[in-house]
Amino acid sequence: MGVAGCATGGRGWRLAMALALGLAALAPAAAVPADSYTFTAVKVEGNSSVDNATVLGYARIPKGTALTDANLNDIYQRIVASGLFETVELVPSGAPLVIRVREYPMLNLVDFQGNKRIKDADLAAVVQSKSARVYSPAQAESDAAAIAALYRDKGSMAATVDPRIIRRDANRVDLVFEVHEGKISELERVSFVGNQAFSDRRLRQVLATKQAGLLRALIQRDTLLPDRLEADKQLLTDFYHARGYMDFRILDVSAQVARERDATYLTFTLQEGQSFRVGEVRTVSEIPGLDAAEFDKVRRLRSGVTYDPFVIDNNVARMETLASGKGINFVQVEPVLTRHDAQGTVDVTFTLRPGERLFVERIDIEGNTTTLDQVVRRQFDTVEGDPFNPREIRVASDRIRALGYFSDVKVQGAPGSAPDQVVLKVDVTEQPTGSLSLGATYGVANGFGLTFGYKESNFLGRGQSINLSVQSGTDSVDSHLNFSEPALLGRDLGLSVNLGYLTTSHLHSHYDTSNLNFQPGIDFPLSQTGRLGLHYLLAGKTLDNIDGPVADDPATPEDESSNGSSPVLFSEAGTEYASGLGYDYSLDTRRTGLDPNSGFLLRFGQDFTGLAGDATYIQTTALAMAETRVAHEEVVLRAILEGGYLQGIDGYTTRVTDRFFGNGKIRGFSPNGIGPRDLGADNLDALGGNIYAVLRLESEFPLGLPEEYGITGGAFLDMGSVWGLNSSEVGMLDAASAATTDFHLRSAVGVSVLWKTPIGPLRFNFSHALLKESYDREQTFDLTISTQF
Repeated sequence: MGVAGCATGGRGWRLAMALALGLAALAPAAAVPADSYTFTAVKVEGNSSVDNATVLGYARIPKGTALTDANLNDIYQRIVASGLFETVELVPSGAPLVIRVREYPMLNLVDFQGNKRIKDADLAAVVQSKSARVYSPAQAESDAAAIAALYRDKGSMAATVDPRIIRRDANRVDLVFEVHEGKISELERVSFVGNQAFSDRRLRQVLATKQAGLLRALIQRDTLLPDRLEADKQLLTDFYHARGYMDFRILDVSAQVARERDATYLTFTLQEGQSFRVGEVRTVSEIPGLDAAEFDKVRRLRSGVTYDPFVIDNNVARMETLASGKGINFVQVEPVLTRHDAQGTVDVTFTLRPGERLFVERIDIEGNTTTLDQVVRRQFDTVEGDPFNPREIRVASDRIRALGYFSDVKVQGAPGSAPDQVVLKVDVTEQPTGSLSLGATYGVANGFGLTFGYKESNFLGRGQSINLSVQSGTDSVDSHLNFSEPALLGRDLGLSVNLGYLTTSHLHSHYDTSNLNFQPGIDFPLSQTGRLGLHYLLAGKTLDNIDGPVADDPATPEDESSNGSSPVLFSEAGTEYASGLGYDYSLDTRRTGLDPNSGFLLRFGQDFTGLAGDATYIQTTALAMAETRVAHEEVVLRAILEGGYLQGIDGYTTRVTDRFFGNGKIRGFSPNGIGPRDLGADNLDALGGNIYAVLRLESEFPLGLPEEYGITGGAFLDMGSVWGLNSSEVGMLDAASAATTDFHLRSAVGVSVLWKTPIGPLRFNFSHALLKESYDREQTFDLTISTQF
């Protein structure tokens, strides 16, 4: 008589087992009390893939021991719990006990149905059920939960997943996950409670999470993700701390889901406190023989500025670097803060104290499956054997995150092999670092065009970057290939190699040009905010296909005087090669300045050609930019001053392919619209100038529209000029044309509408020229669109 049990439960088999064993008790081999049984043998039936030893191993039947009902139930449950069998039967057949099993079928196919927002390949990556493996109902349910969790991460809070099986022959099944996606649960509103100093609009600009806007179907940051929420909380905290709010706290973050589960409402409850400014600043030493005055000289914190922990940490780093440079180890610089709430100030005392004598035993790096260890290791100023400095470890952790190679970074210290040893454990999670883009561009000046781009910021896991871009316009093709190594020879020494090729076909002109340049270089820091670059330049520039006569009139002699273009262009036609050295220096305080609302950028560079080739000139360019936020940081004010000077040497006369045109520098004028011009030529050719200078004053401000739309307004005032031409070229011009080579100030005012969309930035400029020359060419409207798809 058989006793059957189902793999999903053991309650039904007990009564049948009791009856069967009661009958078996009549046999001589079962001469035992009614509540215990002895079997002389155990047989396994029905198994094909799982061998007998495995089944018996799960059963764990004791030898030579009488078995009770509870023992048999335990045997049954252990076999069921193995997850290998769809059904299990315990069949007492006289003296032997027969364990009859039916194995789970093999998975023939794992498929997904109903999914439109997430591809099959992405779903397959999160499930553990695979073809050619044993089907497990528990694993299928777990996989369904993982798919639903992925949909929740993508904003589909109402998504459900049902695993279904389709039985095939030969004990095989197809596993199908039926996905019901539901509506996307967008982040409909992000609001704040308790904020007095800053508006909701300004705080939403700080967050990585965004409200759903006009292009909500394309926005990837308008869903609520737990990991992103933690990052947002840190961003808010850093924002307030950088503005002096020492007591800022996030009291609560609550998310409410609409009844239809298609919208989420997120609310941050804040406690701002008051903003502090720095009061008295001094440096003291608690280490005998260590002069505090010497360390105070490297301090860059002054009284009266907004208190900012980042600036405090920068000053601590300066003093610790000084101690390290003097060979003094285990010096701890501790900023001691004394608050004066009534005055809204905080005194800062940098105290030099002896630190704990700990050394870095080793640095262990885990999780970097693609990135080489050396790329992570070089973010540490500390190496094995150096004194352990917690601040330097925090800085290194921030540097690793800033690489953009990892989705998660954890740096922790662990006890080493001795009490004075510390092991640094770095655990990272890789993320994609390459991108391939195909796009379209449009501009009033250049018309429609196509773009292709490939970028890899962690080439072969070495931390190197490669960037290939090709952009075609209506009458131009601009191609660039850039390679950079940020840490040549393991030091803060950047290596770059740039190759570019630009061709134009009558682009805002009556001639064609081509420009091929090759520029390798190195760059290195001179200070915390300053960097110097040195480079070599090799370029070939061609001017050809200059327009001929205006009309095919046999009576018109075909000489230069009757051509539609300027004789200056004919004199400069052909190909020239330039070879030389150059440098450029930049100073950027926009991220490291004392004031989080203000910053400036300085750039200055020169190229000296003449090492080889035809061209011998010095080209100098400079740019200075300053910006600040006012009106509770709602309005951005920006001033940009830039210019350039091109000076031929050794009798070299500059060419139109070398000179400046000021295109895009002064709004309100079309490309090639200002500067020296041959008014005597039929084509009124723009000749470019050897000098240009431009001042741009602009602002950006909200228009009262919801912040998630990304639409803001702007106003600008541009002024400047392009002038100066070689004396030999001036001699080819008539008097009116020669006058255009002098300095003539131009200016224009206008308003802008700026739209930051997920598919690219849009900018609409409406301008009006205030100061202009009669021969200038105006452009009152400009639209630029850059789209990737």
